[in-house]
Amino acid sequence: MSLAATVSEKANLIWAIADKLTGVFKPHQYGEVILPLTVIRRFDSVLEPGKQAVLDACKQYADSPLLDKLLEKASGYAFYNTSPFTFARLLDAPADLEANFRAYCNAFSPNVRQILERFKPFWPHLATMSEKNVLYMVLKEFTTSKADLHPDKVSNLEMGYIFEELIRRFSEAHNEDAGQHYTPREVIELMVNLLFTHDSAALSGASVTKSIYDPACGTGGMLSVAQEHIHSLNSRASLVLCGQELNDETFAICKADMLIKGNEADFIKSGNTLSDDQFAGQQFDYILSNPPFGREWKNEKAAVEREAKQVDGRFSAGLPSISDSQMLFLQTAVARLKPEGRAAIIQNGSPLFTGDAGSGPSEIRRFILENDFLDAIIALPNDIFYNTGIATYIWVLSKAKSASRRGKVQLINANGLFEKRRKSLGNKRNDIPPAAIAEICQLYGDFAESNISKIFDVADFGYTKITVERPAESEAAPESADKSEQREAPAPAALVPYAAPSCVPDTAPKKRGRKPGGGRKPRKADASRRDTENVPLKEDIQDYFKREVLPFAPDAWIDESKSRVGYEIPFTRYFYEYTPPRPAAELAVEIRELEMELAGHLANLFGE
Repeated sequence: MSLAATVSEKANLIWAIADKLTGVFKPHQYGEVILPLTVIRRFDSVLEPGKQAVLDACKQYADSPLLDKLLEKASGYAFYNTSPFTFARLLDAPADLEANFRAYCNAFSPNVRQILERFKPFWPHLATMSEKNVLYMVLKEFTTSKADLHPDKVSNLEMGYIFEELIRRFSEAHNEDAGQHYTPREVIELMVNLLFTHDSAALSGASVTKSIYDPACGTGGMLSVAQEHIHSLNSRASLVLCGQELNDETFAICKADMLIKGNEADFIKSGNTLSDDQFAGQQFDYILSNPPFGREWKNEKAAVEREAKQVDGRFSAGLPSISDSQMLFLQTAVARLKPEGRAAIIQNGSPLFTGDAGSGPSEIRRFILENDFLDAIIALPNDIFYNTGIATYIWVLSKAKSASRRGKVQLINANGLFEKRRKSLGNKRNDIPPAAIAEICQLYGDFAESNISKIFDVADFGYTKITVERPAESEAAPESADKSEQREAPAPAALVPYAAPSCVPDTAPKKRGRKPGGGRKPRKADASRRDTENVPLKEDIQDYFKREVLPFAPDAWIDESKSRVGYEIPFTRYFYEYTPPRPAAELAVEIRELEMELAGHLANLFGE
């Protein structure tokens, strides 16, 4: 049976167990029961072969100070359970089922008990299940061969898929935001392949150890796929998986999965990454993440602003809108990368262009671009996520670009590289097939231009926003034309001074002895006649001013104290393809055909 078939079959069987809860719980509560039971059943199945050895060791070494380590050795894992019960044996005493089940759960090793405690709604639900006489039926369903989660029947890889599929289904069933916990596997595979495209040599050898971090790790899917990929390149390589997750249930599932796989589960941390960073001061070889889109950071505002004031703080470059925290995660990725590190992080379209020169988002882009951290941006197809159909992008960051990529940014438009799904899953109507993943990674690895791949200098995304002042009408010189009628002015900028860019040409405004408008300086600027211009960084400001402003406003001058450098990445504009309108004659024929067809339908309807 294929991987997809196994995952689908097991997920369907576990999903069906929720039918036993009908009438006792509301549909939105089903996941609060079934998900923790799935985790417990998985632990139970994994520990089954060493069960008797653990019970024997518990008796033999009861007074030993090393009991914990001896029990781990007996179980064969970094966890154990000292209860004589298993899921199957619990059913032998139906009258005492709730008490025995709680005793069974309390007999797990401390690290597992800490995980189970995160499923907070489950424990009161357990009493309700017992009271309503459904606990026995539900546990019995979990002990049948159809729902067997033994490692011989369900691999760790498959179990990870099953956890994620169940979360998606339960969340979708009551319109929760499943996408904040679940990223489609083909998207993760694309990100991982991009991340390791240039690192095959670095991952070879017998004693390779790399670290990877996800600041919004969910159930740990990205970390697991990265580990699988590295092991496919070098089975002897070691990968330290680190992550932080805010949601209690997904954190518990991630930590349980890591524990069962033999990874260091203590490196999976609980808490809010933005306000309670559990990895402060640490840096990693790789970072992978799909942080939430459009999630406000109002609750974290005080902590974020406090860190933004620190010179070495994650957010010192700037702050995005309070309504969207994703650029805070982008800055977290930059801050947590080692000097030779690489990252792949998903963002929606707004971080590309929102915010005028001097604003928080523009300052964040400026920091990333001028330090030459941005390696590539890949536009993904629409409708590939479960909770949104909007445009999404992978930002590939690197702190140690190869010589050929220094000062450059590659944009790849993979928007058309998808295949339609036979059946939609929420908003997910499209998949990225393996061939498309290979094509994208080939374009990225070759660093070559094509119809969907373009390469730019960092300075191509920068501009200086200048403020053009003019005197009152009574003092104004004669004009050949009114430029304000010909071109629309951008919005005013925030007032934030800047040093010259570090990796782009120094085209910031220079102090001049006289104003460029010619003649004497006017006594006072008329605010109602103020205008702004965005001058590309690669262009001389005075040349631009003489060409684009003075012919239309000879009495104008630049207020250099208000000039600001900004950055934006107008991705769509670079790949826009003009489609000419259809000929009028062709449209007329089509309209006539539709009119005749409509007339025929009306005649049939009214019997004319």
